[in-house]
Formats: sequence, structure tokens, C-alpha cells
Amino acid sequence: MPVRHNLLKLSVPCDLSYLRIVQTFVREVARQFGFSGDDLYKIELALEEGVTNVMEHAFADDDEPNPFDIICERVKLGMRIIIKEKGIPFDPRQLPHFDPIKNIEQASPSGMGLFLMRESMDEVAFFNLGPEGKETHLIKYLPAKNIEEYLTPAECRDEPAPVDAPVKTAGKIHYTVRRMEPGEAIEVSRCAYKSHGYTFFDDHIYYPDRIIELNATDEMISTVAVTEENTFMGHAAFLYPAPGARIAEFTFVFVNQAYRSQGCMGRLCEFLLTIPKKHELAGTYSYSVANHAFTQRGVLKLGFNDCGILLATSPATWRFKGITEENEQRISVVLSFKYIQTPPARSLYAPPEHREMIARLYENIRAGHIFTIPSMAAPPFIGDESIIETSVFASESCGEIWVNRYGSHIVREVRGILRDLCLKQIAAINLFLRLEDPTTYFVTEELEKLGFFFAGILPETNIGDVLILQYLNNVALNYDTVQVYSDTAKAILAYIRARDPNASL
Repeated sequence: MPVRHNLLKLSVPCDLSYLRIVQTFVREVARQFGFSGDDLYKIELALEEGVTNVMEHAFADDDEPNPFDIICERVKLGMRIIIKEKGIPFDPRQLPHFDPIKNIEQASPSGMGLFLMRESMDEVAFFNLGPEGKETHLIKYLPAKNIEEYLTPAECRDEPAPVDAPVKTAGKIHYTVRRMEPGEAIEVSRCAYKSHGYTFFDDHIYYPDRIIELNATDEMISTVAVTEENTFMGHAAFLYPAPGARIAEFTFVFVNQAYRSQGCMGRLCEFLLTIPKKHELAGTYSYSVANHAFTQRGVLKLGFNDCGILLATSPATWRFKGITEENEQRISVVLSFKYIQTPPARSLYAPPEHREMIARLYENIRAGHIFTIPSMAAPPFIGDESIIETSVFASESCGEIWVNRYGSHIVREVRGILRDLCLKQIAAINLFLRLEDPTTYFVTEELEKLGFFFAGILPETNIGDVLILQYLNNVALNYDTVQVYSDTAKAILAYIRARDPNASL
């Protein structure tokens, strides 16, 4: 049966007798969205834990329990369940870490519910919405075939050629650059694997079904280069970080090793910039690994300019096939940006301690904004509670904290989130602060006292231009082995190193 609705909502009383109704509603929506078998059981298990917690603990005994909402939303590649309520906030940071061996031996269920939710779902997140209450987000992705299921044993054993020593086809050839066709998704996954092994940080590229789905919904725009005989040469894509986003990541860029002297990368990027899009873009950004300079040189040639460095964002255990040097520490990336539309001049409230560097980075990415000192003498907080979104990328041991709106408790709230992520042994934590909000001018220094340090800027995000701060959780980092290419990137790295509180350890 075709899915006719992408979002359904059920409002229920805060009464455990309605739990079965909630489970039936979500299970049937999940069926409509394409889930079956064991996935339905896992969704029901996580839902039961989340809903039971609200029904049993969200309201004080002397309060009249309020109805709460269960929202089922179709998202790229799967389903998001939102449990939205306005009761006493549930703070998962107050629960001890649940060890399935240790806790069971001690007959202690403390933290088991949260553990089961995270084991059953692909993503679990908690959002503080201030006066609007709290939301628990449960995300489950549809199953899809991994590229390994398409490869022969011989292909799986293939050792890719080094990315910085490509095999060149003799002479220039004629080829076409166009949108990817669904039947070519398998070639995209196959080329990604054969060229680089499992080195892309977003594993969607290894699932042809996911590539097709993302392109069908315009959440990803894939372009390919093909010869006159329609032989696959290479691929590049824009990946939107959220529906309707004003910027997209330039990613999944690779060229079949036999065609790396044909200028494919430049033509693929040019085509992506000019192709009509469902969601028009203000700019595009790219992450280049800092354990070699090859990718960094490539994006600079395409007109991107460096605006930040995020340290230790991916595990040292990841291996880049074809690159001889071993990763002795977690992998860092250089953040680069390219405007597609000239931005209007905006007033930005750069913290005084970083104003000179922020101005230099904006000049580097060709933006002429105005750096303003707030007219008020104190931060203009709106209420006590902030609106903060937190995400964790478990495979990379990397977390993100987005401050959408400041409340007067912002430092205490960020400290609590930081403690929670550190207890979960998240290695790298990135904090995003709105540069168009004068409060950023005042609070940045206080947040840096928690151990955060400057990492760069990113324009045109869903909350506007942002300042990026970073926190490293007991990460052994040797700055001398971080390889950056451009003069700007070298200046950024030196600036960060001088301000990282652990740089000398």
C-alpha cells in the first residue's frame, strides 16, 4: 500500500491503560512506512520504554496529568517517533550508565530502559524545548543491502590503488556529466568501495537502496560522469543536513582510478552548482581529512575556502585503503565553504577574544559582514531554559550540541550535556553558537571555561551563521601530525593549538 501521509499524530491521556493503543498505532504506522519482522518488535520495545517513563514519571502526584503526543514521521530512509510532553522533565543524564553484565549480576535495573531504547533504535535523542516541554526522538532506519552483498569474494579482496597515486588513462576522452539514474546506484557503491574501501564517514554510500531513496526525495543530489559507452567514471553529491536546509555538504566524491586524469571532479562539482534543485542553496561545505593533503587540495581547486578545523572527529581505527601511513590518532578534518549566492551583509556578534580570527575567516570565504558590539550591557536572555539540540554519532564517537535559543541557565545546561557525553565516552564534542545572537558575544568565554575551545565558523546553517567550539574528551592528540595544506588552514591550526587547554599535555 503506498504511503499517503508522512506525519501522523496521536494524543493520549497519561494513563498506562492506553499503552496498548499507543503501541498499536505506532506499529501500524511503521508497517505503512515499510518496516516488518524483528524491526517492528524493536520499535515497540523502545516505544514502550519511552512512553512508560512519561506515564510513570513525567507528572507529580498532585498534578493533573496532561495528555501527551506521539508523532510518527517518515524521514529519509526510515521513521522518527517523537514523544512530546509538558510534564516534569526527564533527564537521562541523571541515570547511571547501564552495564548489561555488571548491572544484571547485581540485579540492578537502573538505566536499563534507556539502554534498551538505544539498543533497539538507530538513534535516540532528547531535546529541551524550554516552555514547550521536552521531546524524546526515536529513529529507526529501514533495512537495505550493503555493498558487500553485491561484490564477489575476489572483489572484496581487491586492494584499492593509493588515492594520491592514481592510475591515469592515456589521453583525454569525451564523457558526460548528469544526474545519477537509479540503476547506477550499485556502481556508485561499488566505486566507493573499490576506490577507498570503507573510508567515508557516512555509511549511506555503501547501501545502493539508500542512495536511490535519498535521491528520490531530493535529500541528496547525486551526479555521475560516464563515458560515451556509458561506463561509470565517478560520482559527487550534495547532501542536505536537514529538509529545506540552505547549505548542503559536498560529499561522496570519488573517481574511478582509471579516469582520475580527466578532470571529472571539477565537472561534477560545476554541474552540482548549476543543476536546478528542489531546495535552493546559499552555499555548500566540505570536510577534508587532515591525515593527507590530497582532498584538501582538491576542494580548494573547486573554489572552496577553509573556515575551520575539527579535531579528532573520527576513530583512529579507521583505515584508508591505499594510503600507506598508519593512523596513530583520531582523524581530524578541515572544514571548507563556498557561497553559491552572495550573502547580504549581516550584523554578527563575534566574541571579542576571537573577533580578529572570525573576521579573517569571513574574508577568506568572501563574505562582508559587520562585526557589532551589543548595545546592551548584559546578555538578553529570554527566560531561564535554553532550546538545545544534541546529537551523537556513535560510529565516530562524535557529538554535536546546537544552541537554538539561549536561556539564563545556558552554561549549567551545556555543562550537564557535556558531562553526559563524557560519561558515554564520546571523544569529540562540537558546540554551535549563533553569531547573529548578541548573547554569543557574552557567553562564549564562560562556555570556554568548561574546556571548549575555538574551532571555526560555518555560515547559513538552519540557525544562521555559527561559531564552532570544540571539546576533546581525554583524546591524545599530536598536533604535529595533523596535515593541513592551505596557509589559512595552517593559521587556524596554530590558533586552535594556542587555545586548546590540553594542547601541551
